[in-house]
Amino acid sequence: MKLHELRDNDGAAKKQKRVARGPGSGKGKTAGRGIKGQKSRSGVALNGYEGGQMPLYRRLPKRGFNKPNRKEFAVVNLGLIQKFVEAGKLSAAAEINEDALVAAGLTSHKRDGIRILAKGEITTALNLVVAGASAAAVEAVEKAGGKITLTVKAASAE
Repeated sequence: MKLHELRDNDGAAKKQKRVARGPGSGKGKTAGRGIKGQKSRSGVALNGYEGGQMPLYRRLPKRGFNKPNRKEFAVVNLGLIQKFVEAGKLSAAAEINEDALVAAGLTSHKRDGIRILAKGEITTALNLVVAGASAAAVEAVEKAGGKITLTVKAASAE
């Protein structure tokens, strides 16, 4: 294969419709915008506008609350940790902390800490030091002969 032989797969690139390029194009003259009116002009944004009627998003009551200082945890499942231990990317003998999980590639970033969830099987005895863990995850790790230590950061987050 040579450089001049490279091309896209069939159907990979769709040609852009060129509007307002003459009557033969099928989108000439008004370019598919119709005649006159607000929507035919440029710079018009009508999203949510209902012709002077109170818009739906203002008619409905507000619900819920978003805590401004909430903690956001990266989630890692036990089954995935077991898979990485078996592949040799994590050492079962050493203490596995958040930095080790990120370095192994289990998650791309820690956010406010890593939280372990109980999805999947764990058979290896592991010593995990993380920000948070579900009760089922703690139980599963202890059943396999390991232990989960929660950091101080998680205690303030709960």
